[in-house]
Amino acid sequence: MLRVKVAVEAARRFLVSRQLLAPARSLEGELTAVLEVFRRFGSIQFDPLAVAGRTHDLVLHARVKDYEPEWCETLYDRREIFEAYNKGLSLVPTEDFPWFRAPLSRNSSRVLSENAEVAEQVLDRIRAEGPLSALDFERATGPTTDWFGMPTNTVRAVLEAYAVTGVLGLARRDGNRRYYDLLERLLPAELLAHELPPGEKLRHKMLSRYRAHGLLGVAGPDIFGGLGPAKPDPRWPGHPGRTALRQELIDRGELIPVDVDGVRGKRFVVKEDVALLQAPPEPPPSVAFLPPFDALVWDRALLGNLFDFEYVWELFVPPAKRRWGWYVLPILFGERLVGRVEPRIDREQRSVQVLDLWWEDGFTPRKGEGFVDSMRDALGAYLRFAGANSLEWPSHLAAEKRLFRPLAS
Repeated sequence: MLRVKVAVEAARRFLVSRQLLAPARSLEGELTAVLEVFRRFGSIQFDPLAVAGRTHDLVLHARVKDYEPEWCETLYDRREIFEAYNKGLSLVPTEDFPWFRAPLSRNSSRVLSENAEVAEQVLDRIRAEGPLSALDFERATGPTTDWFGMPTNTVRAVLEAYAVTGVLGLARRDGNRRYYDLLERLLPAELLAHELPPGEKLRHKMLSRYRAHGLLGVAGPDIFGGLGPAKPDPRWPGHPGRTALRQELIDRGELIPVDVDGVRGKRFVVKEDVALLQAPPEPPPSVAFLPPFDALVWDRALLGNLFDFEYVWELFVPPAKRRWGWYVLPILFGERLVGRVEPRIDREQRSVQVLDLWWEDGFTPRKGEGFVDSMRDALGAYLRFAGANSLEWPSHLAAEKRLFRPLAS
């Protein structure tokens, strides 16, 4: 069995290159480039928070030249990408639908069985009327439903359960309002007819996590969530467990074990990435801002080991206990994570507000070769992405405002 050993520097360079960030914003081709990212990663996690841009848009902005959010919307409207559950709600190439239909979800089955009458009524109305949202129904009552840790009304829970189990799909979004329709009216019949064994779907989805990141290990329920338990469990009849699934991918030669000098634990790459891992190029100077659900920052422990960077998304941390901010983007420069920025997009004023900046210990912006120009380029690209005309700095960042003066308001 092939096993690869690499130095920390090579692992860093590999990840940055594998993540299409060497350099940042280098893919050209508009819609074609966006689809290339989706096919490379398998899926991109979706989150509706848009204070600094929605996470999937920020992922694409970091990699695609002059990316505009409308490009992803166009692919969504054309049904070339769709929403599915893969490490949370994600956008997935439609061609991969057979592998993502009806994932493991004891919770969704429970919701539908506990609210059978409401579920039947919801389905009947959508069959007759076409795409509907939760607000198109009267608020139905039923057993208390806890959906992803958040209390919700029964109709909303039923709609989401139907979407998870592959009965309904997202026809469109109006802001954060979701309209559901029968899946058979949204996707081609030949795609819906392509049925796959449960084991093949599980292997595909596990492999998709390794494809999306590049150098994952074996731990992390937040990374491998939705793939069932690590070991066989009577609550999941017929499921071999994630450990056995992973071993099967290793035995097939689809996952290759990797030892990274000084990094504890097993790591794996997909087989087609071995050559890049063994000879990763030195990344040119460029800066990218990474959102909280970017695949590169999935594995917080690896960030610490490889990049000496501690990343905590402080959305759920009480404000008084935050060290940084609640929507902070790590700053990638070449192969290093050198700081964090907290931007806000003011769409009415067409401006971007930089609430704060934090530099990593030992990093001085003026001394980083090529950093100032790269940061200016990144801020300019972000302004265009946000549809903004000005960049606003708080008084305590006067030095940074002067340093990046070409983009200052």
